[in-house]
Amino acid sequence: QLKKFIRTPEIPSKHVRNWVPKVLEQRRQGLELYLQTVILENEELPKIFLDFLNVRHVPTLPKAESCGSFDETESEESSKLSHQPVLLFLRDPYVLPKANDDFPNVVIEGILHGIFYPHLLPR
Repeated sequence: QLKKFIRTPEIPSKHVRNWVPKVLEQRRQGLELYLQTVILENEELPKIFLDFLNVRHVPTLPKAESCGSFDETESEESSKLSHQPVLLFLRDPYVLPKANDDFPNVVIEGILHGIFYPHLLPR
């Protein structure tokens, strides 16, 4: 039904023959990408889409406009919204670490040091 109103990307197949967690995770990621693409590529979302997501009000901000800090917009929008605020992550923050992370990962460094340089470990 959504294709009648807006441009939509290909939706992942709804028939999953294999219930292996890896296959289910790939489908979940595909559906997440589908929803993000629909939201980001369309200026106005049709009512049928908002009803499906159970969203009654969407704040209208031009895509190029920055909304500043979250705290500034929270007080203005909180009185208008009837649902919890939604945050969009372009990458999964728990699976993919930040590319420009300044802090070293001491756990990984310790494991690599223990595997590749066991003769340097204190006894």
